[in-house]
Amino acid sequence: MTSLLVRRVGLALVQDAGRPGQAAIGVGRSGAADRSSYALANRLVGNTAGAAALEVVLGDLEVEAVDGTVWLAGAGAPAPLRLDGRPEPTGAVLALRPGSRLALGLPASGLRSYLAVRGGIDVPAVLGSRSHDTLAGLGPAPLAVGDALPVGSETADEMRVDAVPAMGYGDRPVLRVVRGPRDDWVRDPATLVATTWSVAPASDRVGIRLTGGRIDLLDPTRQLPSEGATRGAIQVPSGGEPVVFGPDHPVTGGYPVMAVVVDDDTDRLAQLRPGEEVRFAWAQ
Repeated sequence: MTSLLVRRVGLALVQDAGRPGQAAIGVGRSGAADRSSYALANRLVGNTAGAAALEVVLGDLEVEAVDGTVWLAGAGAPAPLRLDGRPEPTGAVLALRPGSRLALGLPASGLRSYLAVRGGIDVPAVLGSRSHDTLAGLGPAPLAVGDALPVGSETADEMRVDAVPAMGYGDRPVLRVVRGPRDDWVRDPATLVATTWSVAPASDRVGIRLTGGRIDLLDPTRQLPSEGATRGAIQVPSGGEPVVFGPDHPVTGGYPVMAVVVDDDTDRLAQLRPGEEVRFAWAQ
């Protein structure tokens, strides 16, 4: 069986479209943090929608083809590519011959790059998904040096393009939000859109922690029974620094949700690095 051998890795996870419909047993959807980039990488190599790919944080990945030629394509954060030491265009569809290696470097902007393999990554599924859920501890473990990743057969189309333009994430984004079910628990909901926030280093796939301002609760001692949670929900803990839920968020939460990021904008949220700034605006 053709496979990819991991020769070098920083932080990389196997991700697919997630495991919806499992909240009743306490399992969230998970899946790719930047869904549009993940889907683009899969389309470039002609994969079935939902095929498993690699989600790579800040580059630092090298893989080698074993026992056959592997076709790959990347999307998301524009990581520089080197094929057997030779630079290749970011966003190119590449053939990795047996024994050849592809290395991803540090992207100039953005946080997460997606590397899709024609046929998908054929690791065992858990509850119908190959995604690694960092909160629940489900799915394949984070990649480690020496891992062999089998290549599957989840193809749906021919490979029709050679490359796509690389994405850029240099500008401070303004993400759309709608009012949440507990916006009346905060003293001034407008603080959210009036503040320039920074991404805290403690942010991850569970949630993005924001610093640079404070959202005051009307009564910090008031208790809220746990309620259902969703990706993009903005919780306000008693300390006043909001947390935006990511793809591995808990299925319930006990802090008031004062706003929710519009679903189409959560992919951009997933590309924010620690220290980068973000603003919010009420959706029209």
